[in-house]
Amino acid sequence: MSVGNEVRTPGSDATAGELVTRLSEQVSRLVRDELALARAEMSRKGKKAALGGGMLGGAGVAAVFGVGVLLAAAVLGLATAVSAWLAALIVGAVLVAIAGVLALTGKKEVSQATPPLPVDAIEGVKDDLHTVKEARQR
Repeated sequence: MSVGNEVRTPGSDATAGELVTRLSEQVSRLVRDELALARAEMSRKGKKAALGGGMLGGAGVAAVFGVGVLLAAAVLGLATAVSAWLAALIVGAVLVAIAGVLALTGKKEVSQATPPLPVDAIEGVKDDLHTVKEARQR
C-alpha cells in the first residue's frame, strides 16, 4: 500500500507528508488565534483598569475639594452664625457623596480587570491541548 516514502491509508487521498504539512499549518493557525485572543483579552482588562484608576483619581480629587469645603464650612460656622457656613456645609457634603460614588464605581471597575491574566485564552489553550491528547491516544 505504500509507494516510496508516501503512506496512504484506505479512503484517504492525502500522503503522510501532506498530512504533516496540514497539521503544521493548523497548529500554527491555532497558536496565532490563541495569541490574538490573549491580546484582545489583555487589552479589554487594561482598559477596565485604566477606567477604574481614572475614577479612583477623580474620587481623590473630589475628596480633596470636599475636605477643603468642609474646612471652610467649619471656619465660616465659627465665624458667623447661620447662612454662609450652612451653604458651605451642603456643598461639602455633596462633594464627599460624589467622591464616595466615584470610589465605589472605580473599585468595581478595577476588580473586574484583575487578575491581569488572559483567563479565556488560557482555558482555550488547555482545551486545545486536551483535545490533541485525546486524539493522539486514539
